[in-house]
Amino acid sequence: MDTPLDIHALFALDGKTALVSGASSGLGEHFAQVLAAAGARVIVAARRVDRLEALVNRINAAGGEASSIALDVTSRVSVDSAFNELDSMTSSLDIVINNAGIANRPLRFVDATEEEWGGVLDVNLIGAWRVAQAAAIRMKAQGSGVVVNTGSIYSHVSGTHKADYNVSKVAVDQLTKNMALELARSGVRVNSLCPGYFETAINEKEFATEQGRAYIDRLVPRRTGQYHELTGPLLLLVSDAGSYVNGASLVVDGGTVHSPI
Repeated sequence: MDTPLDIHALFALDGKTALVSGASSGLGEHFAQVLAAAGARVIVAARRVDRLEALVNRINAAGGEASSIALDVTSRVSVDSAFNELDSMTSSLDIVINNAGIANRPLRFVDATEEEWGGVLDVNLIGAWRVAQAAAIRMKAQGSGVVVNTGSIYSHVSGTHKADYNVSKVAVDQLTKNMALELARSGVRVNSLCPGYFETAINEKEFATEQGRAYIDRLVPRRTGQYHELTGPLLLLVSDAGSYVNGASLVVDGGTVHSPI
């Protein structure tokens, strides 16, 4: 029979070290601040190191603990270098938020170029695999760890004018499931967090147009999500509160995934 639990301790991340990729803006920036507020030591990573330093300063000024490393997920050399630097900074890696991602301009499948497809897949899928693999090797060796891959509502539904992005996010969801199966008995949990429509640097210009605003009005909640609405789901996946959650794809979209979009 389960014993009574301290709810605060269940979600706390004190003593944990977390790596957040794609942390220079948007969701990654928010995720880093959430983990730090929950007590984790946070290492933020991205290509735009100047943006990372500003984030590190904000987290440290708020009483958290943060540092940064340069990371380009499209480069194996960069990924290896970043993880080697991380090894010199900490003796354990407890949490990885595998968040780096991009999207092209909206375009029809028949109009897409190989360069556009290749660019999206190299970041969103192959880049996610590079980071996940490096993290998993370390977590498997230490016998514990949590990986959260950032998916999307498009891991579960389709939509026009974004075939490259949709394919990449479906693949990330399958990567999550395979990682979860292979690593479960090594003490490592892997899940994906799949946001619906949240305004980020990727989509803010599109949403600001008349067509974009009309599109949002057709969604089930008739609005985009607020970053704070991802805080609870993230903490569930990375903390002891989610200790029996593995291979899951947690959609946070106000119900839109259940309606044609």
